[in-house]
This record gives sequence, C-alpha cells and structure tokens, in this order.
Amino acid sequence: MNAKVTLGKTGITTNKNGFGALPIQRISTEDAGKLLRKAYDAGITFFDTARFYTDSEAKIGEALSDVREHIFIATKTAAQNGTDFWKDLRTSLSLLKTDYIDLYQFHNPSFCPKPGDGTGLYEAMEQAKSEGKIRHIGITNHRLTVAHEAIDSGLYETLQFPFCYLATEKDLDVVKRCKEENMGFIAMKALSGGLITNSAAAYAYLDQFDHVLPIWGVQREQELDEFLSYIQHPPVLTPELQKVIDTDRAQLAGNFCRGCGYCMPTCPAGIEINNCARMSLLLRRSPSELQLTPEVQAKMKKIEDCIHCNQCSAHCPYGLDTPKLLEENYKDYVEVLNGKPL
Repeated sequence: MNAKVTLGKTGITTNKNGFGALPIQRISTEDAGKLLRKAYDAGITFFDTARFYTDSEAKIGEALSDVREHIFIATKTAAQNGTDFWKDLRTSLSLLKTDYIDLYQFHNPSFCPKPGDGTGLYEAMEQAKSEGKIRHIGITNHRLTVAHEAIDSGLYETLQFPFCYLATEKDLDVVKRCKEENMGFIAMKALSGGLITNSAAAYAYLDQFDHVLPIWGVQREQELDEFLSYIQHPPVLTPELQKVIDTDRAQLAGNFCRGCGYCMPTCPAGIEINNCARMSLLLRRSPSELQLTPEVQAKMKKIEDCIHCNQCSAHCPYGLDTPKLLEENYKDYVEVLNGKPL
C-alpha cells in the first residue's frame, strides 16, 4: 500500500509523508544530504523548508537538484514588504538550485496578505507566479483567525497549520473547511514539537484525513526509517494506538507550550522560552538525563531573571500565559533536581 494525498486545487499529488527540513539545520551538509537522498530514493517527494531555516534550503539544493523535476519543493518567506519578498525569492531559488518553487508560502504572518492591503506582498506573489518563478501560492499560520481568513479569501491554494491528535474542535474545523473548499492542508507540528513520542499513533490518526499531508521534522536516520516503513505498511488506528492517543490527550490537554519558537528571540532576559516553558513535559517525555545537564540547568536558572514584560505572551499564537508557564516549569525543575521522582 502506498498512500497518496493531493493538495487541493494545486494538483500536487505526493506520498503521505512530507519531509520537514527545519531540523536538518542542526546537522552537517553531508549527513543532511544522506537523509534527503534516502528519503527521495524511498519515495518521499515533498520537501518543506523556509528562508528562515538558515542553511536548510542550501542543503536541499545540494542533495536533490539533480532530481528536481521529480520532487515538489515548498519554501516560505517572512517578508513584510514587496522588496524583501523578491530578495527572499531570489535567494531561495539560488540556494535550492532551481528556477521555480512548487509552493511558495507566506511564513506565519500576523495578518492575511491580500491585494490592496498596502504591503505589496500578495501582488508580488501574483507577479512571481505569472513569471513562472512559483507555481502555487500558500500560507502557513498558527493563528485560527488568520487561518479562517485565508480560507475565506479564496486567495490561497494551501494552508499549513498545526495539526495532530491533540487537536481541538476549533483546529478540526479548519481542517474540515479546507476539504470543503478544496484547499490543500499541510499538517505541521504533527508530533507536537516532540511531545508526541509514538509516531505510529501520530500517523494513524492523520491517515484518517485523506486530504491532509503531514510533514515530519526529520533530523536522524532512525526517525526517517520509521516514517519510510509507513509507506508500505501504514499504521492502522488499533485499540492499542487509540489508548496511546487517549492517554496523551489526558496528559497534554490544555495550556502547554508547543515549542513553536515564535516568542523567540524577543526575551530581554535571554530565556530560551520555547524549551524552558515545556521543561516539565520534556523531563517526562524524553530521556530525562538530557534535560538535567549543567547547560540546561543554567538555561532554566535564567527564568529567575524574568521581568514579566509579557513580550512572549504577545507573540504566542496559542494565547498562553508564558511567564506563568515558565514559573511553574522552573518550580517543578528545581524540585526534580532536589530529588522529586519523575
């Protein structure tokens, strides 16, 4: 069995495992090249990156330019005006070693770009498409209001939005609306920033939605191998996997940091918010010794310097009270250091 998904009106049809290339920033060009090539050789054809992801685009260009016509490349611009849009697009085309982008996306804007809004962004998108530099127009977001506005506008062919088995009814409504409007839906944070540790459960849940393309953030060959195994043998939502999902929903319901990083790097106290605000979960859902090193202890201690300026809360797309979360996670962390059992 080889599950495929078509991204709405784009006609892009690809294996139901997208390669999320954000994590390959953290590994060498050689190791990234091996991962990307292995993914391609095994049947993955959709690769998602962004101008914001440092050298991710360059690594894709280096590894896959010789098979360019056989893959789909999605990248993103966080430009705020037309001039920066063109600068980003030229840079992306150069680094990816291509003369076109299959899907060019606005990268988590705080508003929904539209013609005539004064930014020149959507007009630049249309011009780039008319010139053949991009083939399809998309938007990524973490905000429900912007997601709905993008769907309502009819201006976008795809929406990339956080979606996993921890989704709320409001999230599910976005997914449903995209199907009704024949708009491609790309699921980011399908493992909730690393808090979901059972990839089979994550895959089986998303496999229920035939129009959803999950992109899995891949950094290690072992992770890639898991998802490659699902191409021929996709996990089925068994009672055992449903139990995993139900347990995680009970433990992770409500206010928890997804680690999206959109509060960074605005912290005047230098707190690594996107990890520190979810430390209690990381301690219990990943090898705890990785979180108890002197380096991590020093990062957590910086929470003592929080001035409650609330810049982090203002940038949080989930509306979290981030300073309170930091305080609660730090208290728990200190108690664990002092011997509290995990």
